This record gives sequence, C-alpha cells and structure tokens, in this order.
Amino acid sequence: MSATDKLTFDELMRHWAEEKPDTVALEQDGNALTFSELELRSRKIVAMLGAHGVAKGDRIAWLGKNARHYFELFYSAARLGAVMVPIGWRLAAPEIAYILGDTGAKVLFIDNGFDELAAKACGQMESAPEVVDTPSALAEIEAAAPADFDPAGPDDAILQLYTSGTTGNPKGAVLTNANLFSLRVPAEEAAQPWSSWDDDEAILVCMPCAHIGGTGLGIMAMAAGIRAIVQAEFTPDGVLDGFEQGITRLFIVPAALQMVIQHPRAKDTDMSGVKYVMYGAAPIPLDLLREAVQTIPDAGFLQCYGMTETTGTIAMLPPEDHSLEGNQRMKSAGKAVPGAELKVVGEDGEELPRGEVGELICKSPSNMAGYWNLPEATSSSLIDGWMHTGDAAYMDEDGYVFIQDRIKDMIISGGENVYPAQVESAIYGHPAVAEVAVVGVPDDTWGEAVKACVVPKLGSEVDPADIIAFTRERLAGFKVPKTVDVIEVMPRNASGKILRRELRAPYWEGRDRAVN
Repeated sequence: MSATDKLTFDELMRHWAEEKPDTVALEQDGNALTFSELELRSRKIVAMLGAHGVAKGDRIAWLGKNARHYFELFYSAARLGAVMVPIGWRLAAPEIAYILGDTGAKVLFIDNGFDELAAKACGQMESAPEVVDTPSALAEIEAAAPADFDPAGPDDAILQLYTSGTTGNPKGAVLTNANLFSLRVPAEEAAQPWSSWDDDEAILVCMPCAHIGGTGLGIMAMAAGIRAIVQAEFTPDGVLDGFEQGITRLFIVPAALQMVIQHPRAKDTDMSGVKYVMYGAAPIPLDLLREAVQTIPDAGFLQCYGMTETTGTIAMLPPEDHSLEGNQRMKSAGKAVPGAELKVVGEDGEELPRGEVGELICKSPSNMAGYWNLPEATSSSLIDGWMHTGDAAYMDEDGYVFIQDRIKDMIISGGENVYPAQVESAIYGHPAVAEVAVVGVPDDTWGEAVKACVVPKLGSEVDPADIIAFTRERLAGFKVPKTVDVIEVMPRNASGKILRRELRAPYWEGRDRAVN
C-alpha cells in the first residue's frame, strides 16, 4: 500500500506500524526496532520530552555522531511538532554555543563521549539548555508511559539544520513535515524506477546526521517504510559491513566511494544486492565510475544535487546518463526532479538563454520555510517562492544543469569570469593530482590571477610547470593557473567542503578587500 499521501511523521509512523509491524525500522550494531516497536517507543519518548517541558514549537538539540537513539528522538519530536537541531560533532565549543543560543533549545541531548564538549559549549552561554546524556534519556524512556498528544501538521516545523557557514555565522534552515515529504507524490507519479521500493530493501545511514545527507536518509527510510541501518560515522569498513548486512541503497560522496571500492575487503564483499548508489557534492570522475561499476556491477548510479535549504535533492542525473566511455551529461548535476522547477537567472532576476551562466534558482514544495530568526536573509534567498542557490550554473537545451561554481568564489581576471570548478575539473585529470582547489589571488595587471592548490597522489610528485602546461591544453589561456602551490592537505569544513576562503586568505592579507 502506498504511503505517498502521508505528509507527516505521525501519519507515516502509525501507517507503517499497522502495515508492516514486524519489519525492522531502525537498527545499529545489531540492535533493531520494528515499526510497531518504534511507534510505541516513540509515544514514550513524547512523554519523556514532555517531562522536560518540551512542547510543540520548542527546539531540542543533539550533539553526537549518528545513532539509533538520535533518530528515535527526531522522529518522536517530529510527531509532536518539536523541532530537532542536530549539531555537527566536529564543531568547536564556541560554534556549538552559538547554535544552541540561536535556537534557544530547551534540551541538549548528548551522545556518549560528548560530555566535556557539551560542558565547554554550555559554559560559554548565559542561558544554557538542560543537558541530558544518552544513558539518562534511555532510562527515562523505559520508565515512561506512552503519551497521547496532538500531532503536528504538514506545515509545522520539525527539523532545523545549520548551513555550513563558510562566511559568518551559520544559518538555521527551518524545515517542515511537508518540506520533507511532498516531493514523494510527483516522484511516484513519474514512475521512475528508483522512486519505488521493495519490501526487503535497506538503506545505509553513514553520512553525518547534522547534514541533510545524513538525516535525510533516515527520512527517506521512514517515508518508504524500509529498514535504516545506522552507523556512527562513515568508514570504508563500515560501508562494506553494510553491504554484508543487506543494504540496497546508500548515499556517499565520490571521495568516500573511492575509499570503499579500493579497500582490500571490497573484492571479497558481495555487493550484488545494491540497487542504487546515490552520490553528491561533486560529479563522479570517469575513472572512478569505471572502477565503481566493476566493483558494484548491478547498481545504478544517481548523482544528487541539492542543498540544506531545498531539503536535499532537487536535480538528479539518472543511471542511463552514466556511461563508461564518458559523456557531456556526466559533468552536469542532472535535471530537475519531478515536482521541482529550476531556472538560471541573471542579476536582474530574469531567466537567461540556455547556455548562459547565471544563478541557479529552484521552486519546489521542498524549499525551506525560512532561516531561523533571520527575516532579511530569508527574503533575500527565498524570492516569490524561488530559492536562490548561490550556485553559478548554466542549463543546456535538454534541461541539464551544469554547476560552474559558487557565485562568491568566481575569479575575475582581466574582465573575464573564471569559475574555479571548471579549472579544477581540468587539472583533476592530471595523473599526479589527488585533489585540487583553485582560488583568485591579487594581480596588479589583471586584478586577480588564477592559482591552483594541489595535493599530490601518494608516491607522486607534482611539477607546477607541468600542471600549467597540462591545463593550457584543456582551457582558454585566461583560465590557466599562473601559479601552482603544492600542499599536503586541503582545509575542509565539517561537511567535507573544501574551504577556498582559507586558501585565499594569506594572499589578501593587509588589503582593504579580498577582490580586485
């Protein structure tokens, strides 16, 4: 029976408890809960939350790695209409204190091993939340009687995810039940194979729960009524364990996928049950696709493009557009998913002709309700129902979107726009290059000059002159790096994005502004 007409966690949890009571809903390290057990336990968690003064509209926070307990708390709070705020466990205490203060969270739930970090963060706050550790919460849940409650509706907020904050403080994107579940209806109507699920499927949740790529997989499992296998964090061994436990789908970034398929265990692990490998954050390099298809031969590969503010995927590159010979479409982020509309607009907000680079914007029922307590940031990002992604892109005649870069990362050299991602893509093919990031640095003649920062492959040496010559064969002269820095490691934020800002900063010190 289809559950696509269900638009809230409460409806879905009741539905699956009735339809599939004995199917495992959540498991971690062999400890499993069926849908009927989860529904009952969830009402006990609602009672526990009530005992801590948590009501509809209140914020609660989670500090820890992925855990079955986190998903139980999130699902249960969502039924009630309390808003879960998962906090990245790699953040520093001041960053955690900022998020807790910004949310006004009533309770901070902490996983084992995070007592010291939580205490440090709360110690920096004037009004800190109540802190409840996992053993205490579990004991309270066991002792509680199942509660009756008024369930949250489709338009009630239930999840608040903080964007990466590559500039300034992070912003809390507020997501409702409808944001999370509305796109399932057009997806099912479009009858795409990857939008239907068999009863015996299982999805792996190993990306961080503080990001839509982590929590979103738990949401997907609940929507489909299938098993979610939760792992504390990504490890290649963990993913290989997941294959052995019967996962049929996973979401992974290309760099992590490479670690999995090149692991010594990979050749002896049965991956024949995997139906779809979803990946995002970057296009898949052709060599990696070839290796992945050899290792996971029965899987379809789906590139997913989206952002926190759009509740995840709004464009997708389907399996049929992946070819082992390579093609132009593999450099794209795919086309709009059913129910979402994408446009590329100029600075005046008008749609640009196909092929011209502008800002990608999206209209979708999955667009966030807004940024928490930031009306100006909301109104400048959500305009007439269109979410402005901040990504520079163009669209081809068939509607495929080609992301060029973050707009703010654009380099202007001699009046020409250079998009770092395009230069990086060219350099990435060099046999000695493991990772590359391209930034703009001051140039007295051209305003800005293109600089490449390169991490060599293990056992390889990078010759800057060779990189420049290699790139010159592939790109227009004004896009070719003037200089190349060889570095040991890329600076990254908690979600794994390369921080170009940190690479640029030393070159702009002492100047009034960071562009010329």
